[in-house]
Amino acid sequence: MSVTEMFSYIQAFLSADQEIREDIKKVVQVLEQTAREILTLLQSVHQPSGFKEIPIPSKCAKAKELFCTVRTHLGELKTKFPVEQYYRFHEHWRFVLQRLAFLAAFVVYLESESLVTRDEVAQILGIEVVREKGFHLDVEDYLAGVLIMASELSRLAVNSVTAGDYGRPLRISNFINELDSGFRLLNLKNDPLRKRYDGLKYDVKKIEEVVYDLSIRGLTKEQEAGGDK
Repeated sequence: MSVTEMFSYIQAFLSADQEIREDIKKVVQVLEQTAREILTLLQSVHQPSGFKEIPIPSKCAKAKELFCTVRTHLGELKTKFPVEQYYRFHEHWRFVLQRLAFLAAFVVYLESESLVTRDEVAQILGIEVVREKGFHLDVEDYLAGVLIMASELSRLAVNSVTAGDYGRPLRISNFINELDSGFRLLNLKNDPLRKRYDGLKYDVKKIEEVVYDLSIRGLTKEQEAGGDK
């Protein structure tokens, strides 16, 4: 093979690779738009009127309908690259997949105040858990989504006090502390994930300050007394 032929071959390879990346980006852009729609829908829980409606069945149901759209687009994304090259192109959809994992976790929390499993998130998104089966939810993407949810819950704890819901911060505090204990069991090597986990410490502190403020005002006892009646 001559030098010219060799570089022509390389150019053909680069062009094909670029086409794959462009196709992936187009689908990811649609996924990002759908993720924004779901987030906008769920943001209503932070409004004073939103606390009266939690677990907001209608909003969660609408979010699940949008997740059907997500599953369709993720199904399209799977066809845009060779299945064995998942991690070669992973960077293109990593952020939006983490965002979708967060949104799935948030919906589950609003409905049941429980932590969604990685398997459940994968099922909601219509993708695999096992790497060998193809397009899957990487464990680090799942954990990043859970940590994003923790930040959203710290915001919810603050806004719930403003709305006069004094019991919710206590429940959120218990949940976040359990989450923090779980993450402490992990030996995180991934730098971005480790940095995001460091943010969980601030979320824990922020919620503890909310609970402390409620306790010195006697609002936690008032809430407990109301719950006993």
